[in-house]
Amino acid sequence: MPKNTSVAAHLRRLLELLAAGAPAEDFGAVATEARRVGAGADDLAEIEQATQAALRVHSALRQHQRREAELTALFDTAGDLAALRDLDAVLRSIVRRARMLLGTDTAYLTLPDEEAGDTFMRVTDGSVSVLFQNLRLQLGEGLGGLVAQTARPYATPDYRTDERFHHTHSIDAGVLDEGLVAILGVPLLLGSGSGGKVIGALFAADRTPRTFSPDEVALLCSLANHAAIAIDTAKAMTDARVALAELAEANAVIRERSAAMQRAEESHDRLSDLVLRGGDVADVAAAVADLLQGDVTVFDAGGWPLTETARGADRADGGGGVGAVGGGSAHDATGVDGSGGPAPAGAAAAVVRAAEDSRATAHAVLHDGRWVCAALAGQEMLGSLVLSGRPDLDGPDRRLFERSSVVTSLLLLLRRSVAETENRVRGDLITDLLTAPDRDPAGLVARGRNLGIDLNRPHLVLVASTDADVRERLAGAAVQYLFGTGSVSAEHAGTVMLVPAGGAAPGGAARAAAEQLTHLVGAPVTVAGAGPAAGPRALADAHAEAARCLQALHVLGRRGAGGSAGELGFLGVLLGKDHDVEGFVAATLGPLLEYDERRGTQLVRTLAAYFGCGGSLTRAKEELHVHINTVVQRLDRIQAILGPGWNSPEHALELQLALRLRLLSLS
Repeated sequence: MPKNTSVAAHLRRLLELLAAGAPAEDFGAVATEARRVGAGADDLAEIEQATQAALRVHSALRQHQRREAELTALFDTAGDLAALRDLDAVLRSIVRRARMLLGTDTAYLTLPDEEAGDTFMRVTDGSVSVLFQNLRLQLGEGLGGLVAQTARPYATPDYRTDERFHHTHSIDAGVLDEGLVAILGVPLLLGSGSGGKVIGALFAADRTPRTFSPDEVALLCSLANHAAIAIDTAKAMTDARVALAELAEANAVIRERSAAMQRAEESHDRLSDLVLRGGDVADVAAAVADLLQGDVTVFDAGGWPLTETARGADRADGGGGVGAVGGGSAHDATGVDGSGGPAPAGAAAAVVRAAEDSRATAHAVLHDGRWVCAALAGQEMLGSLVLSGRPDLDGPDRRLFERSSVVTSLLLLLRRSVAETENRVRGDLITDLLTAPDRDPAGLVARGRNLGIDLNRPHLVLVASTDADVRERLAGAAVQYLFGTGSVSAEHAGTVMLVPAGGAAPGGAARAAAEQLTHLVGAPVTVAGAGPAAGPRALADAHAEAARCLQALHVLGRRGAGGSAGELGFLGVLLGKDHDVEGFVAATLGPLLEYDERRGTQLVRTLAAYFGCGGSLTRAKEELHVHINTVVQRLDRIQAILGPGWNSPEHALELQLALRLRLLSLS
């Protein structure tokens, strides 16, 4: 083969290998082949020089290819950052590219835990060890700790034997469990120079010994810079979102407070206008109920309702109410509820306890799902407002509810002052009525009308007394008890007379008054009732009957109780003005008389014989001309009708008196 032809063929072969991207070892085979075919020394030298040039070109091409791959990865990473949506996804992409570009077995990224004061594995790629994936490093520990502490990259061909790093049992155990040998770590830096801040570290590691080149270190640093930007951008976006959320919340609070201030101003104007127009406590309760869209009731200091429950506009369906706190409806002039029975004392006590809590805190309190606010004059409890249907009462509405209690306090104080003044004038009228009812009846009636009391209408008469050491409290308690009912009270002969409007039984009214007055005075108050009565003379007579009944209650040891003459049995017959004998007989013997008439028996006659013979069965059977067993059977029937206590001394006395009065009426 001619010389130039032989050299040309080998040079063409080198170009073909370059074009095919053959590995470097294939280029040396060209010179070997030239020797085999007997190429001359000059040709071999030329071919070897061409081979070295081809290897340099091959190395440059490989380096350019690697640079191109690195740039592509960096551009892809930059694109991920530009479309950043999920920080974890971006960090996983960076770690995966680091592993791919450096051709390592694993790659991982650590971040600091500011609360724990150490660093932890945030993302790993190619890791198979759970122990390694959960590894935590203190500052300065291991290769990663040194990277974070010095903000410089570090590489080791064999970490397990490298004494430059502070080895710990936990780190070495994790590295051994993962099987890592060669490790390269670079810092995640924000900023440059001495002002840079390390926010983590990026690592590439092999399970066999390896020396990392400066180009590989630079590549990993570039990826780490992108990771630092990603983390910082994500943090900035998170901070921006938080700031926007806080700004939106602040705007909502400002709008809410602005609306609350406007509403408070409107509410204040409405309540002020209501008071200036002469509105009453019930009008305030209705206005507050409408403003707060709940149910509002005003109670006095004793926990008894002064108003009916006022309902808000959207609660007119009858839901809610104040039963669990106050219960009942507003008491009428007798101090009883709408059914004629006494108002619930337990509910009243619950209102008082809640109002005391409100006074102690100087704010409305939530009690059993209802808001209670004390109405005060200084530290004196005038009453309370109870709001139901709004357990979620917020700050502005709660302050509105509390301000409404101030308006209520002013109205209650004004009403009490007016009532006390009127009551003194009315007390003079009552004194004249009791001392000289027949002197000028028409004049008394006219004076009553001028004071708002129609003496010709039926009224109950209650007479109350208490212990001498607290007697001065009773008159004020009576005014408070009748407060808002249009009734009157006055002191007379060491007692207090109350004249509520008629309509209820005197005994029930007396018991209700005794219960509430006892609570207000703080000591037992005994109350006797009479009536209803109309006209000066009848009212004076009713007072005399009630006074006699009051004395009887004390004699019977019923201190702190209430009752009427009609409820005292034969004592009522003696104390009552009309001496209702027939009523007493019917009430005492009525069941036996009815039984005898219906069955044709002789229970009343047997009872008379039994008492007439001193309770002797033998003498009674002789007087009745029957067998003793018949007497026993009749007495058993009497017990079944009258009850087991018929033969007690008190009941036996009433039965004997009734038998004698019946005998007199028949003669």
